Parts: sequence; structure tokens; C-alpha cells
Amino acid sequence: MSDTGGAGDAGRRGADRPGDGSGEIRAGGPGNAPGNAPGDGPGEGEIRGTALGRAPVPLSVLDLVTVGAGSTAHASLRTSVDIARLAESRGYHRHWVAEHHSMPGVASSSPAVILAHLAAHTSRIRLGSGGVMLPNHAPLAIAEQFGTLEALAPGRIDLGLGRAPGTDGHTAAALRGPGRRDEAVDEFPRQLAELIRFLDDDFPDGHTYARVHAVPGPVQGPAGRPPVWLLGSSGFSARLAGGLGLPFAYAHHFSPAGTLPALDLYRQSFRPSAVLDAPYAVIGVAALAADTAAEARAQVLTGALSMLRLRSGRPGLVPTPEEAAAYPYTPMEREFVDDRLASVVHGTPDEVTAGLDDLAKLTGADELMLTANAHSGEARLRSYALVADAYGMPVLGG
Repeated sequence: MSDTGGAGDAGRRGADRPGDGSGEIRAGGPGNAPGNAPGDGPGEGEIRGTALGRAPVPLSVLDLVTVGAGSTAHASLRTSVDIARLAESRGYHRHWVAEHHSMPGVASSSPAVILAHLAAHTSRIRLGSGGVMLPNHAPLAIAEQFGTLEALAPGRIDLGLGRAPGTDGHTAAALRGPGRRDEAVDEFPRQLAELIRFLDDDFPDGHTYARVHAVPGPVQGPAGRPPVWLLGSSGFSARLAGGLGLPFAYAHHFSPAGTLPALDLYRQSFRPSAVLDAPYAVIGVAALAADTAAEARAQVLTGALSMLRLRSGRPGLVPTPEEAAAYPYTPMEREFVDDRLASVVHGTPDEVTAGLDDLAKLTGADELMLTANAHSGEARLRSYALVADAYGMPVLGG
């Protein structure tokens, strides 16, 4: 869940640039009305979740597919399947995968591929991108990838979009290839408009892409399509999502200081659309529960050290708890780690649920999306189970 920040005025002007065929971005096609029948397009029922047990709001999972020292990408991807299955069986509303590149500690460079695998191993839980970084891809390619996912798992796919590259500048240039402008991120409103038109197959007559069809898609007959979400860590996407009447996901887990301003801006900017009658905001929350507070602290410290190394230009696999505990932190590094851990809800299950309750009340978020970052897959998996147990979330049948 990220974007690059920036001034909202420039982004709003971008919505009027040539290229989308109509001069404006639309939330969706004419069939995308709340309460719609299956196959008519996304509506409220595919967006809003239901809180289970004593949870204050619906709970979901944000999966970074982290790779710990001594482990492998294969093992991390296998853990993602285990987490998705557990989340489905315990009533978590959705399971999202985030796009990152050139980071040894994560294995989620290809969300669409991972989501197809997760779809084959689940049957009910919503699956989606948190997110796909739109500047890295041609809109048609994304429309076809997520049209394929929707055909594989009808009514269960979310398309979350960010406007950051999800990596460093050199890697972003390598992703985009020759001929793609470095400032492609500034083209986000135009790319978004183009992507939505490909999803709905409704470029106007005379448009360059009027005879180009995303397949699987509407050209092949009545079909649903994933709801589009905007993701962000600043006000840009908050304002754009509100103005378009789209659901919005904010990256509280790595930009907590901006959470309340961004959510306020989203709600103030919101205009009812064919997708939503009222705002719907999700926040990503770094949260990890363990049997003891000390164990939880040891696990989340591994993620903090991993982020410290990434920010210092030394990315690597997520360190072990022993390595994180023994690391010789400088005073400045200790300050960074302490600040990082202050925004992570961690501890015993009761401590974590109390922290989540407080956060839901403070932010008014409609849904909390938990990301449990730790060295071991077992710790991550157990955290989601402990949170569900602490909230009294039921064990659902197959």
C-alpha cells in the first residue's frame, strides 16, 4: 500500500489529460451499481466486509511474502498459502499481496501470479493486490491479468493500485524498459482512466483503443470484473479515490503520521459513485501477536532491523531474532528502530486486540488489514490465529 506523495492539484489536472477518451476518470461502467447482480460489475457487496466475533471492524491480511534468513522463497510462498487458508477458515475478509521488486527479504514481485496460486488453494476469501504499482505496467496488461484472475475466481478478486514503483529508481527504470519516461508516476490519473476503460471494454468510437479488448473480459460475454481500489501513503491517492467514489486503502503500517489527514481528505473529497454510496477506508496495520510479549517483541524487531537495512541501502533477508537482538545499533539506528516499533501493534493476543480496538476507534477505519512481519512463517501464521482466537472469530466450514 503505497504511493509517492505529491501535490493533489497536479494530480487532479492529470485527470483531464488526453488519453482516456472522455476527459475524465470514471469509477466503473454503467453496470457497476450497488446491489448489482453477479457479473454486472463490482458494487458495495464486493467491497464492504463483515466484522466477526468481537472484532471492531472486518479484519483482513496484507501479505508481503517475507523471506527470512535461512529460508527460501519457496517456503515463503508455501506459508502464504497456509496463511490464506487460515484466514479463510477464520473469517478474515480478504488476503492481499503487495508488489515489491529487488528486495531479497520479500518474494512478492508478481502479485497476479501469487494470487492465481492462492485462488487455487482457497474457495471463499477475497484475494487482491495491495497493490499493483500501475506505473510499472501497461494498463492493458493489468486488465488482462486481473481479468484472468476474475475468470479463475469469480467475485473474489480485488485490484488495488498504487502509483509508486515499489522499489528504487534503478530497478524502476529496469522494470519500465527503454522509452518509458522516468516521470511516468505523474501519469497515474491517465493510466488509471485507461485501465478502467479496458476493464469495462468501453473506449468510445474513434478512440485509438476502441478495437482493443482486454481478454478475458466483457468482449467475451457477460462477466464480472474486479473492483478497483486506490492505495496510498499520502493525500494524493486519498483525494483521487474520494473524488472518484472508489474504496481507499492507506498504508498506516509504514506512514502512521499521515493516517488521520489522509482519511479525513478521503472522506471530505468523497462523491457517491456507481461503486460506493459512502466512503470505505481500509488501513494497513503492522500487528503481531505471540504467546508472550517478549516473544512478540523479539519477532517484530527482526522486521525493524530489516527495514533499517533497507533504508540504509543494505537490503537483505529478514534477520533471525537472535541476529536482531545482537545487532550493534548506533544511537541513531536505535532511534529509528524504536520509532518503527512504536507503530507496530504487538504483544500478547489481548494486548494486540486492545491496540487494534484503539486504532479502529481513533481512525474510524472501515476495515483493518493486518500485516504480520517476522522472520519465521510459523510466527506470522500463529499471529493471525491468535488474533482470531482473541476476538472469538468462528471457525468456518469448508
